[in-house]
Amino acid sequence: MTPEFSRPRRLNTIGAGESRVAIEADADERAALARRFGLIAIDRLVADYAVRRDAAGVIATGQLRGAVVQPCSVTGDPVPAQVEEDFTIRFLPEPGEAGDEVELTEEECDTVFYTGGAIDLGEAAAETLALALDPFPRSAGADAALRDAGVAGEDESGPFAALAKLKRPH
Repeated sequence: MTPEFSRPRRLNTIGAGESRVAIEADADERAALARRFGLIAIDRLVADYAVRRDAAGVIATGQLRGAVVQPCSVTGDPVPAQVEEDFTIRFLPEPGEAGDEVELTEEECDTVFYTGGAIDLGEAAAETLALALDPFPRSAGADAALRDAGVAGEDESGPFAALAKLKRPH
């Protein structure tokens, strides 16, 4: 399956020095990514990369910038958000392709495995965007909608609210 926002970079074009790459998703790519990630819209998605080889693979550092509209997790209302995310991604050959097993440390959690002769900077940007999104966006009317539905707020439930009730004079 070809990703919605694919920007392959052939490994044989990446030298020992650092190269700069800027990518931007077009309207069709943004619409397809919005569907994939359950967003109302992605109005902008750009990434600036500094790409270089290292002993094990390729290191890409840079910044992702985007403008998205997420559905409120309570009401479904549109919640616009700006995304600015600095990243470092290590691209490594898929384990088994080079014949070696790869053990990742905690610092290497942003590792993307590739097969063949190219890395995909577009898909890496899309995944970085997805990880940067608020998992529970709230619109201005979310608290009122929850109250109207009878859902207690954080200050009205939980262990601290129970302790506060015990402290109140009867």
